[in-house]
Parts: sequence; C-alpha cells; structure tokens
Amino acid sequence: QVQLVESEGGSVQAGGSLRLSCVVSGYTVSRDCMGWFRRAPGKEREGVASIDSDGRTRYADSVTGRFTISQDNAKNTLYLQMDSLKPEDTAMYYCGLELGWGDTYCSGRDSPPPDYGMDYWGKGTLVTISS
Repeated sequence: QVQLVESEGGSVQAGGSLRLSCVVSGYTVSRDCMGWFRRAPGKEREGVASIDSDGRTRYADSVTGRFTISQDNAKNTLYLQMDSLKPEDTAMYYCGLELGWGDTYCSGRDSPPPDYGMDYWGKGTLVTISS
C-alpha cells in the first residue's frame, strides 16, 4: 500500500522559512514524477512545484525564486524548502506522486485540478504565515 506522509507544517512570520518533507512508503520512487501542491482557504488546489526522475523542476510563478523542491531517492523523500514566506503562502500543502515518466505532470502535460494526474496523495500539512 503506497502512502505519502508530509511532515508537520507550522506557523511562521512573513519573511521566514520552513522546510516540508514527504516520505513515501510502500513503493520505491525511481522514474516517477512528484510534486507539491497547496490549497488556500476558499480556493482550488494549485500546483506549487514538481520534480521528475531526472531532477528537472518546475515552479508556479508565485513561488519561483523563493521555494525549492528536491528529492532524496535513497530516503524515498521529497522536500520543499520555502523561503521569504508571505501571508498568501498560507495553505494546506500536499505532496503527490504520479507513477511513471515521460508524459506526466512534471513534463508539463495539461493535468487539470484537483488531481493533476497524481496517483497518490498525502493527507496534507498546514502552513500558516502571519504578517
């Protein structure tokens, strides 16, 4: 049974930093696509960042230059380093896993919300940024 478990989020002031992690169990991540997504109160879930098996990354315009996605396949773990946080980054953050490679969310395939083509999701972790 594949499970994704995000680390505990947190509450920080604007300008601060947080690092989220997502541990995958029940499956060995190799040539797959993984991503971070978020859903702010009253809004639809949106993509934040993605990384493919070759380490190629993509970011939403709103987080480019502030967030960094990375993965450690030896630990089966996905990370999201979030710097220069803003109140508008407040949201539930979710990690997602799309099995396989090639034409995936990570490659830019048109993948509509709310699932974005992900096969598995974590339960989410709350990040709150105060001004």
